[in-house]
Amino acid sequence: MSAVIEVSHLKKYFDTPRGKLHAVDDVTFQIGSGRTMGVVGESGCGKSTLGRTMIHLLESTGGTIRFCGEDVTNVSAHKLKKLRENMQIIFQDPYSSLNPRMTVMETVQEPLILSGRFSRSQIREETEQLMDLVGIDRRMRTAYPHELDGGRRQRVGIARAIALKPRFVVCDEPVSALDVSIQAQVLNLLQDLQEQRQMTYMFVTHDLSVVRHISDDICVMYLGQLVETSPSSELFERPLHPYTRALLSAIPSIDIHHPRQRIVLKGELTSPVNPAPGCRFAARCPHVCERCREPQTLTEVSPGHYVSCCRCGEING
Repeated sequence: MSAVIEVSHLKKYFDTPRGKLHAVDDVTFQIGSGRTMGVVGESGCGKSTLGRTMIHLLESTGGTIRFCGEDVTNVSAHKLKKLRENMQIIFQDPYSSLNPRMTVMETVQEPLILSGRFSRSQIREETEQLMDLVGIDRRMRTAYPHELDGGRRQRVGIARAIALKPRFVVCDEPVSALDVSIQAQVLNLLQDLQEQRQMTYMFVTHDLSVVRHISDDICVMYLGQLVETSPSSELFERPLHPYTRALLSAIPSIDIHHPRQRIVLKGELTSPVNPAPGCRFAARCPHVCERCREPQTLTEVSPGHYVSCCRCGEING
């Protein structure tokens, strides 16, 4: 399957008074056409920064980004405008991602106007079709964001993101600010839209039950680096990295006869500012050894399943 988006050794560093903060550090993966790549990890591990760097909301420090086979790492302002029509983002917070002075209709039609490709009548027709598509009643078209609940606000954000029929969409924790019942509606909407429009998603979340439901493949991030990537079903059945196993052990279980054994992580988080070479999880890993101080690389242990751990074989038998 052809890859819509490919990142190779992508880096994003921020300057701080104490040195370089390695928010995204040497990340490599690709997402096939029409597939969903889930990116999971603790808060502050670099998930959102990775997504925003990939679509040029943040400029990368190093590495390459390829979109549909074309290198788009460094592009002109004119090229970037065209690129944004095919690479979009759904933001996490529907309460702050919408302009409070714009009505629902004005928000949804803004990308259509900025593209310069539609007449006034076409803009109105496309806007109404988009509202129908994401399940916003047309009577809400003159409403302002403060008049909508969280679910409707997020639907407006989704309509805005897909207005120009993008090939690739970053979903930056799009349901984390919503009630559980509304989460299910939005997730089902995203899946329906993906099937109808053949879109490719990168789904950023810290909720493992959500990522299991929606993702074809999963990347696990820890302090700016990927520690494990795998098809979704295999990751949940056979987690290999100690950090992944600890994450999965925290998922609540309703099976009282076979309770899940919780893995409690101890130790201090490694600082992402000027980190030392070696495994960044070593300070909290129960299987740490001297070899963990050496640089770790993602190694394929089975088709499509990559792990960055020098003791993977020993730990998992």
